[in-house]
Amino acid sequence: RNFYYITMLRDPVSRYLSEWKHVQRGATWKTSLHMCDGRSPTPDELPTCYEGDDWSGVSLQEFMDCSYNLANNRQVRMLADLSLVGCYNLTFMNESERNTILLQSAKSNLKNMAFFGLTEFQRKTQYLFERTFNLKFISPFTQFNVTRASNVDIGEDVRQRIEELNFLDVQLYEYAKDLFLQRFQYSKQEEHQKNRLKRREERRLLREQQVHQWPREEAAEVAVTEDYNSQV
Repeated sequence: RNFYYITMLRDPVSRYLSEWKHVQRGATWKTSLHMCDGRSPTPDELPTCYEGDDWSGVSLQEFMDCSYNLANNRQVRMLADLSLVGCYNLTFMNESERNTILLQSAKSNLKNMAFFGLTEFQRKTQYLFERTFNLKFISPFTQFNVTRASNVDIGEDVRQRIEELNFLDVQLYEYAKDLFLQRFQYSKQEEHQKNRLKRREERRLLREQQVHQWPREEAAEVAVTEDYNSQV
């Protein structure tokens, strides 16, 4: 089978806050194997941020303080080819080189996917999806701007801290937004051009139809006139 890979990206700060609220309510990823190069990471490679069954009730500060929290730069990590950097083995190469490779890999994989959308642009996402796969949704997408993340009141210093923790995701999102809007604009222009050509063709056919009709009408008038004169 041929599979089409698609994904949705979200503003990094909103996504991070949403995951924090999710974890705060008791969510865990214990069943995730984090397979890479045929194996799961060791406890030393991927330690947990909490003891016990879950991290229920975790404060935002505690959530940010865990340096190996998988919420950090999750979008880049899940889109990149981790085997290029030794999977979860942080001693495989220096941090700067690792970050550069991860970000570049995530950008490349995102660009080459059949489709990707942005949570913050629901209508544009729907438009591009329908154009890409030649499908039509039965109802328009709805843009919900009020979410659990939007209800979290944070100061500028906290926002800046979250952006620092997710600096790779921030760069990826800026790249994705620019590419997404370029594709949207190109599709719109392509649609307008197609509609112009269609209208031009319709006008041409109409003119040809009128040209063919006029001689028949003139001939009919001449025939009637001659017949009338002969009768007289």
